[in-house]
Amino acid sequence: MHLTPQRGMGMIYVKIYRVQGEVLLAACDEELLGKTFREGELKLEVKERFYKGELVEEAKLGELLEEATIANLTGERCVTKAIELGYVNPERVLRIEGVPHAQMAKLLF
Repeated sequence: MHLTPQRGMGMIYVKIYRVQGEVLLAACDEELLGKTFREGELKLEVKERFYKGELVEEAKLGELLEEATIANLTGERCVTKAIELGYVNPERVLRIEGVPHAQMAKLLF
């Protein structure tokens, strides 16, 4: 029996941008889409126009990070997965109102 992913089951929105040879991955935990977080001078807007692409399971994020040269990641599931896979240093994660945000760039030589 094949189960299809259902909304609310820990899904992640992903959107890929291809610009001048770079592959930018924007990914956020689905429940954060459209929300804004503020802490002191910091503001994190999880904008639909930037993040809302395909809704995927967390496991798919690894494949997308492999292809990406740049990534913008927001939410516990996204950031934790990127840390587990070695793409993000946990000491470099920014938290705004407790929501983790990380960016990754691969240096290609």
